[in-house]
Amino acid sequence: MSIQNLSRAIAENINTDAFALTFNVQQWETLAGYLQPIETGVGDVLIEQGTPDRSVFFVESGAISVHRVSSKEQMKLAVLTAGSVVGEGSFFSRQPHSANVVVTGAGRVWRLTAIRFAEMSNRQPNMALEIAMALGAVIAKRMAHRSKRVAVT
Repeated sequence: MSIQNLSRAIAENINTDAFALTFNVQQWETLAGYLQPIETGVGDVLIEQGTPDRSVFFVESGAISVHRVSSKEQMKLAVLTAGSVVGEGSFFSRQPHSANVVVTGAGRVWRLTAIRFAEMSNRQPNMALEIAMALGAVIAKRMAHRSKRVAVT
C-alpha cells in the first residue's frame, strides 16, 4: 500500500497545528515499513479515553472527532482531517489517553506503535528524531492555542 497519499495530505495540511514532516520519497517509503495502514469506517474507535496505548495515528483521509467524556457530559474538543495526527500526548507522556477519538468520515489512517518507533529509533535514528520533533511541535502548537489545548491526546 502506497504511503504517497499520506505524504501529500501532510504536505497540504495548512492548519495551525499541522504535523510538519518533510521527508523525501525514499524516507516516506522507509517510514511506511514502520506504519500500519488502517481503513476506517464511521464509528470506528481509534483511541479510547483512559487507555494506556502509546500509538500515534496519522490521518491520510477521512475525518475523526476528539471528545472527552466526564460523569456529567461529553465535550467535543476537535475535528481532525487529512494530514493531522492524533495520540501524540500519550506517545510522549506514557499516560493514559485523555480523550476518545472516533472516526466521523471514512478514510485511512496510518498507525505508529511505540514498539515500531523504538525499532525505527535504532535503525533510522535521524528519521525517528524528525518524527519526534514534528510530534512535539504539534503538541506545542496545540498547547499555545487555547481552544486546542485540551485536544492533546
